[in-house]
Amino acid sequence: MCGICGVVAPVTSRLRIDADLITRMRDVMRHRGPDGAGIHLAEGVGLGHRRLSIIDVAHGQQPMFSDDRSAVLVYNGEIFNHPDLMRTLEDQGQHYRTRCDTETVLRLYARDDVDAPRAMRGMFAFAIWNHARRELLLARDRFGVKPLYYVHRDDGTLFFASEIKSLLAGGAASATLNMAAFPDYLANHAPSGTETLFAGVRRLPAGHTLVWRDGRVTISRYWDLYDTPVEMTDRGDRAVVDEYRERLREAVRLRLMSDVPLGMFLSGGIDSAAITALMSTLVSDPIKTFSVAFAEREANELAYARMVASRYRTDHHEVVVSPEEFFNELPSLVWHEDEPLAHPSSVALFFVSRLASQHVKVVLTGEGSDESLAGYERYRNTLINLRAARLYNRGTPPPVRRLLRAAVGALPRGSLPQRKLSRTFLALDGDFATLYLDNFSVFSRRWQGAMLAPAIAERVRGIDPYEAINRQFAAVSDRPLLDRLLYADTKTYLHELLMKQDQMSMAASIESRVPFLDHPLAMWVAGLPARMKLRGLTTKWVLREAMRDLLPAPILSRKKMGFPVPFGTWVRGPFRWIAEEFILSPRARERGLFQPAVISELVRSHDAAEANHSERLWALVNLEIWHRVFIDGEAPGEIMRRSAGARMARAAR
Repeated sequence: MCGICGVVAPVTSRLRIDADLITRMRDVMRHRGPDGAGIHLAEGVGLGHRRLSIIDVAHGQQPMFSDDRSAVLVYNGEIFNHPDLMRTLEDQGQHYRTRCDTETVLRLYARDDVDAPRAMRGMFAFAIWNHARRELLLARDRFGVKPLYYVHRDDGTLFFASEIKSLLAGGAASATLNMAAFPDYLANHAPSGTETLFAGVRRLPAGHTLVWRDGRVTISRYWDLYDTPVEMTDRGDRAVVDEYRERLREAVRLRLMSDVPLGMFLSGGIDSAAITALMSTLVSDPIKTFSVAFAEREANELAYARMVASRYRTDHHEVVVSPEEFFNELPSLVWHEDEPLAHPSSVALFFVSRLASQHVKVVLTGEGSDESLAGYERYRNTLINLRAARLYNRGTPPPVRRLLRAAVGALPRGSLPQRKLSRTFLALDGDFATLYLDNFSVFSRRWQGAMLAPAIAERVRGIDPYEAINRQFAAVSDRPLLDRLLYADTKTYLHELLMKQDQMSMAASIESRVPFLDHPLAMWVAGLPARMKLRGLTTKWVLREAMRDLLPAPILSRKKMGFPVPFGTWVRGPFRWIAEEFILSPRARERGLFQPAVISELVRSHDAAEANHSERLWALVNLEIWHRVFIDGEAPGEIMRRSAGARMARAAR
């Protein structure tokens, strides 16, 4: 994997694009490419590259020029059909200088111009400067596995980079909270659309290209999941299951392309276990597998990972993370992520990435399965809730509905019946926005209305926190409901998971690959009927059936856990000071974002076990750390040390 950055400016710009500027932007991402670095400078353009060598290690240095030097490329990613494309391009008369897939990107551009990404099967973000046309092409892979951010100034100057911190280092934008994205962040773990939490910084959408010329930008979509419908004919279940397994095996096989050591992140869930099982049929040496857990029993899945490792005799490695290690690393990982960490599991992912980096440079991971095969329980629960709500509202008189809602509200706070029933049609309005969007958000619209400080509430008035999700949902309005839920998550929620995977693995300078997001496989799966994904109470049905003779029964029948992190338990116990320092302290309150009384009650009710506010506390803690790192400019390594000092001072008083 690599890091790319650059600047292009119109002839009227006064910006000085020199080696110092591009070096600052490039080298703040040194972790993305410790194996090499390069710069290209010409009138009105500067490109930078950091390299992590994976294919043709001895060659492939970047920036890379076309044969006639009319075009120059900086590129981050892997093109997994590179060998086939190389043969095709050579048959068409092109002559390769290397074995590197970087050269394939350039040669596809020579053949197909801006349509070059259509032929690529892989994960990528790249920039090509065409000297003759004075034109820049940016492109991002179909699912957004590789990041690409940009700033387009009013004078036409365009900055781009793999990480936002590179744009800040180049002076493209200042570190200012983007209020347009703030409600989205509060509701959905992270901004769901093209906005980021930094004002002026946007991300190029997955499956899109951006063309810059004379200061003007044109953004175009080159691929979408339903561009070429792959509808299934009426076939037997066994035939579909067998074909799915072969398609997944092919996706895994392609991602074994590497000239350096390669391994597997093994969580103990069915996704990583399935990839491990298929890898074992494709390689001769023992697979190197890596797992992470916490000491707390509820957050330790190592027994399941060991079960798979034993079944396939992998070369297995584990790391157990203490809460002290977890919190000490948190500020530096917020710096790596550029935005607040959406999920506590990001920290665990960094630790297992660091473990893996001692043995390999490439790993395979299981991201994308849940969004393509309906793996989250919220899909099943929403379908049930919406159907029940329609019947309930049609057949139950309003006075009875009001009585039942009051009865649910009267249940003891924090009790299991209260937690379960309060999220159903008995306690909530029966519309989609309430039963799905608000129900599974971090801070719902009601929460935001209560918690935001008056001045902030006025600034975000009229901003729909679900606008990006609703836009994607509406784009496939002719599809069945489950397809629409999966499509919207593929375009929004999945993006943050992929950025977590990219940035936490790159923090340890290793590359991660995602077989479930092989786009021919994903398009084929999208065309499957709903019963092949969600059957009764069984999620990911076709995957479970495809792996039935390959995986231990406990793996196949396990309930999905995500990756459990005992953050809520920690801040309710010995690490309550985390909430005090990053949520309740005067410094946090002086940001002026929230109503202090509402936030204090949130912490109190979690502390008293009246409610589980783990997700909400995590979002607030990370938001404050993000402010200290990026807005205040505090060194990540100093944040916990200074917090400990402040804690001792408060105790002394």
